Amino acid sequence: MSVDTPKTNSVQRRPDWAALVIAAILLIVAGVILFDVSRLRDVGGYSQVGPATVPSWIAYGLIGLAIWTIAAAFRGDFPVREKQEVKPVVWIVAGLAAQMLLIRPLGFSIATGVLFVLTAAGFGARRIWISIPIAIVICLGIWWVFDQVLSLSLPAGPLENLLQ
Repeated sequence: MSVDTPKTNSVQRRPDWAALVIAAILLIVAGVILFDVSRLRDVGGYSQVGPATVPSWIAYGLIGLAIWTIAAAFRGDFPVREKQEVKPVVWIVAGLAAQMLLIRPLGFSIATGVLFVLTAAGFGARRIWISIPIAIVICLGIWWVFDQVLSLSLPAGPLENLLQ
């Protein structure tokens, strides 16, 4: 019984470009952190551990992850990715945009309820007319807990003003 194995010697492998982009982003973030840390070095005082210590560790960790990602990209260690579904991403981004646009005029409950409903639609929920009132009631309960129990203010709209 023989098993067919693909011949990788005759085919030249190309690097995983998505992984290289991720590695570049990691390096950019690490560079920004190191730049900010370089301005904090004088603030440390007499101690070896100061406000720049942990951010610099994080930056060096990101550099290590970037190097690891680059090596994995050239070795071809990443699994084959599935095709990206654009429609769910559009629903979720639309929900985030709707929340940002609606939170001031309509308040936390309605804006976040719309976000929940559009995110649920992105995950496959189809009966949106049922989800909207349920989501708004749940968000109104969340607003009440933040406002009354925790004494933290979230943007109030017409529904929240009815409870005050």
